[in-house]
Amino acid sequence: MPLIERHEVEPIEMLPGVFRRTMTAGDKMMLVEVHMDEGAVVPMHTHPHEQTGYLASGRCRLQIGDDVRELEPGGCWLIPGDVPHEATALEASVFVDIFSPPREEYRV
Repeated sequence: MPLIERHEVEPIEMLPGVFRRTMTAGDKMMLVEVHMDEGAVVPMHTHPHEQTGYLASGRCRLQIGDDVRELEPGGCWLIPGDVPHEATALEASVFVDIFSPPREEYRV
């Protein structure tokens, strides 16, 4: 079982102002940290992976299907596979996401 320190994982810019660190990835799940600069947007998209997580810091607006909420630290979500969703950082924010199965394009 690998032990990983955050500083050992280089961030990858996915979109303008959106950076991800793939912290761990196994056969059935993956842990990803996402930092979004204030005003950054992950536009509406879908993927077949189930996604759950929480907002570690900052404030964001998260839309899952027709449900739109503003989240503060500790706010959580569960996004079933193939459901449209979007995130907007209302201030610099850190998200912790778990995907199942792992997103192959996020593997390091």
